[in-house]
Amino acid sequence: MASIDDIFKSSGIPSKRKLDPVRDPTEIYKSAKLASHTRRHQPQVEDTEDLEAGPAPPPDNDEDDNYGPSLPPSSAASDAGDDEEGRFFGGGITAQEKEILDFVNDDDTNPAAPSDDKIDASWLKKTALAFEKKITKNAELRARHEDEPAKFIDSEADLDAAIKALSILGEHAELYGEFARLGCVGSLVSLLAHENTDIAIDAVEIVGELTDEDVAATDEQWAALVDALLEADLLGLLVSNFGRLDEKQEADRAGVYHALAVVENLCSRAETAETIGKDEDLLKWLLGRAAKTEKPVSQNKQYAAEILAILVQGSAANRRRLASLNAVDEMLQLVAAYRKRDPEKGGDEEEYMENLFEALTCIVDEPEGKAKFIDAEGVELCLIMLKEGKLSKSASLRLLDHAAGGPSGAGVCQKIVDAGGLKTTFTMFMKKHDAQATEHLVGIFASMLRLLPADSAERIRMLAKFVEKDYEKTEKLVKLRREYGSRVGAVDAQIREEQKGMDDDEKEEVADDWFSRRLDAGLFCLQTIDVILAWLVAEDGGAKKKIQELLADRDETFAVIKATIQEQIEGIETESEEGKDTREMLSTLAQFLT
Repeated sequence: MASIDDIFKSSGIPSKRKLDPVRDPTEIYKSAKLASHTRRHQPQVEDTEDLEAGPAPPPDNDEDDNYGPSLPPSSAASDAGDDEEGRFFGGGITAQEKEILDFVNDDDTNPAAPSDDKIDASWLKKTALAFEKKITKNAELRARHEDEPAKFIDSEADLDAAIKALSILGEHAELYGEFARLGCVGSLVSLLAHENTDIAIDAVEIVGELTDEDVAATDEQWAALVDALLEADLLGLLVSNFGRLDEKQEADRAGVYHALAVVENLCSRAETAETIGKDEDLLKWLLGRAAKTEKPVSQNKQYAAEILAILVQGSAANRRRLASLNAVDEMLQLVAAYRKRDPEKGGDEEEYMENLFEALTCIVDEPEGKAKFIDAEGVELCLIMLKEGKLSKSASLRLLDHAAGGPSGAGVCQKIVDAGGLKTTFTMFMKKHDAQATEHLVGIFASMLRLLPADSAERIRMLAKFVEKDYEKTEKLVKLRREYGSRVGAVDAQIREEQKGMDDDEKEEVADDWFSRRLDAGLFCLQTIDVILAWLVAEDGGAKKKIQELLADRDETFAVIKATIQEQIEGIETESEEGKDTREMLSTLAQFLT
């Protein structure tokens, strides 16, 4: 799955909306003062006879302090000199610039444009007060002049600038707690309901900037901000904006993108992701947006699918909730389009397909998801893709592996057999594949051997596949075991060499790294293959004899299989019911390997 950084880089949408620029008040202030000083302090010229051009020098006695061009008329005169719309003053500045200049002259320490060392709690209080005043002023003018936009448009521009000014808080996360305590978070979120969607979108952008993963905030600081955002009903207002923004308009389409980015930011904390998962309206909107017919697939459609995948990756509650909303059936219909057709490589549609499969794969890990998968004929669709699919083949194999796994996967295992899946999966198994495909195939076989009822027709048919054609599938299993055993053995030898001279504390520090290296070498696949071989030894005399002969070719015995199973037993946590059942099963299998 692509990172959000990659999405931003590949997108045509800028990270910040580009509104009409408002002239910097500091620039206005400086230019006005510079003009004034230039007029009052002209350079002295001693040899006036050589002067060909330029203003006359000031008189020697310098009695007239106001020598030079006349100053702009007073405020009263300026007001009289405005045109009908109040746009121009005798000084050549607009009404809005005059208001800003007056404010700056009144207070040179304008909190909206502080120097870095002044961004503290005191600055925040001033900024918060100014922000609240602009919200109030705009609301009052809108209420008073509802049908006369010209009378409140200036206050809207001021509010827009005040919203954007809050972005600097992203560089000062230590103020997040105070920002929330002052009530500014609630005020910012309330602007998502503003009648002007540009204002609402600006507020969404700022929320996105403040919650971005690149902000250097501690967990406590981030939590203070996010908790206040959620308490102010951020999620509900985001859903409302999803409903009123028209994605046919470029600005609104960008607004939806920024709103989705906010949801993704919030998902970075597990408990917040579960809170988002409880918002049924949001989940339904995401499902509907991901299902919207578009050619080509848009960035927002892809983003909706990605957020669904993110929501279910780390939360069993979210997986169950989406299963209850019929998400499995809807997503299967969407991926069915890729049975024979591949999306354009490297584009939004390829990511879209991958995210749909990722979400499905997570949901079917839950019992509720497996039941929905069977009802929606997910097994049949995956088997079709294994035969006809191209880019979707590996994703559908992984999905089938997850659906068949776990204590509640018996129904899926039976459906695989009933739908003719034994021929499809074993035909694939006998061909050459990459490590991932091999891992998923042996995972499906191990699940069927564990979950199909004893003496059932499905189990007998499954075992027969390993016996037919002179045990060719069993022989392939042993061959794979040698390959993976050799890789893992080489890593184990390196680790033993590294352990020399290390004390227990040092070994414990690097234990996780060693385990990761063993997994990369194929430890999980090796263990799964040995479990399958142990099942065959336990259930079929002919298979037991064949496996024994094949191992003897390399001077090996059942002891090598038993060793990996014993390692699995020692690594199982027995706190859960599933852990206890797995440990009992493996212990029983180990008894047949003596």
